[in-house]
Amino acid sequence: MLKTPVPADDTTDAPRSPREVKRLVWNRRFGLALGVLAAVAVSALLVSSVLAPASAPGESAGTTGAGATGAAPATPNATPAATPGAAPIAGLETFANKPSHVTTSVAYPQTPPAGGPHSPVWLDCGVYDRPVPNENAVHSLEHGAVWATYDPALAPAEVSALRAALPGDHVLVSPYPGLGSPVVLTAWNVQLRLDSAADPRIPAFAAAYRNGPTAPEPGESCSGALDAPGTVG
Repeated sequence: MLKTPVPADDTTDAPRSPREVKRLVWNRRFGLALGVLAAVAVSALLVSSVLAPASAPGESAGTTGAGATGAAPATPNATPAATPGAAPIAGLETFANKPSHVTTSVAYPQTPPAGGPHSPVWLDCGVYDRPVPNENAVHSLEHGAVWATYDPALAPAEVSALRAALPGDHVLVSPYPGLGSPVVLTAWNVQLRLDSAADPRIPAFAAAYRNGPTAPEPGESCSGALDAPGTVG
């Protein structure tokens, strides 16, 4: 019959009882099992750290849902989107004129003209106290100008109110015989007829169409070309 080997003892050579021998053997086996379990646990931690997904750019790891911090900052100077459902300007007329340069007079389909063939020389923006040449004014519309025309019989106080309601640049103001309305606002391919210079749609029209989306060349120069007679400012 084989006997279980007795573990060596570094402190004594005295013989041990069978119970003590069994205890020492059990302790040795238990210690070996703990070592194996510890090694397995460390390996699992290493694998999980390697395979764990990285946080998305601009997002803090482990932070999601409402109130999360660390989201990527908004792009500076981004152009804001148009307000959904914004009300259109009541009474606005639109057209489909095409730009071209001509050196002759033009019979325009709108009064005043809202685009189409025009002189190669634009009209300097500003205020005029007499009618201005259509072909030069249309070139200014191509550059993003708003042209505010008024009936020559309009009261001086109304003319002053019209001028005050408009911005200082890329704007033309002039009387226009045979206008058919007290005031008409025109930009390239858009037009608005008004009964009064106090109409609240005047600033709204200027904000929407001065150097706006309908002009073929918005923001181009509106000075340094033709300074027509009757310049006021």
